[in-house]
Amino acid sequence: MREEAVASLRALNETMEQLRAPGGCPWDQVQTHMTLRPYLLEETYEALEAIEDGKEATLREELGDLLLQVFMHCAIAQERPDGFDVGEVADTARAKMIARHPHVFADVEVGGAADVVVNWERIKSREKGERLSLLDGVPVSLPALAYALGVQKRPARVGFDATPTLEGALNRCHDALAAASAEAQQTDPTVPRGTDWVVDPEATPAADHSAGPPPPAPRLEEAIGDLLFDVVALARRLRVNPEDALRRRAHRYAGRFRALETRARSDGADLHDLSAADWARRWEATAAATESPR
Repeated sequence: MREEAVASLRALNETMEQLRAPGGCPWDQVQTHMTLRPYLLEETYEALEAIEDGKEATLREELGDLLLQVFMHCAIAQERPDGFDVGEVADTARAKMIARHPHVFADVEVGGAADVVVNWERIKSREKGERLSLLDGVPVSLPALAYALGVQKRPARVGFDATPTLEGALNRCHDALAAASAEAQQTDPTVPRGTDWVVDPEATPAADHSAGPPPPAPRLEEAIGDLLFDVVALARRLRVNPEDALRRRAHRYAGRFRALETRARSDGADLHDLSAADWARRWEATAAATESPR
């Protein structure tokens, strides 16, 4: 590491300590690990977006914001008698990397990246001896697709895979789609225009609003869950990250819809007054402009 980089990290640490110290920033002084959680999550997602955009300057800035969160948590922790500082965090991380890479720092031999993953899980299971399950390390607070990927991937790393072949993964998707289709036939999907899809069954609708649709039947919700879970398994089998794939698909959809809005404004059209046929016509007309057939 460059000496200048070491000095910059030290200066950042000192800045965070000053913000927390008497005479520092009133806002920073009252923060805790718990209150900073939403900012840590927000900065993580902003860093991910910068990676997707491929802009180095933006990524540098967002990684700085993320690093700022790490240093803030360390500054808070070191104020406790049983706390830690950023150096101890770095020591812990370094020791973990050395222990989990015996093929680099010891005499273990591996045949490739797959062996590294298996060794990693074996070593981690020894480190986390108090855990009763491999899945204990998958945060339940992850977005649903990422969580599904995690609970599938961890067992697969040690030899258990419910969809070990591409053909099996495809068959499960076909079966799940058929089951979801069968359940959907028992459901009336028609709802008044403008009704939000999120339903509170305990809420009483206002006098000037129609009641929302009933909550989904448990069997239908389960069928849709099975379908999504099996699509994640198919994506994993094809080495596609489902979270990334769905995010990019949603970006394409959002881009096309924004283009539709722009064209409607230029035409002087009010989106609230469009009929279903008008919506469909404008949606299809926007496809060529956005190069998005769906």
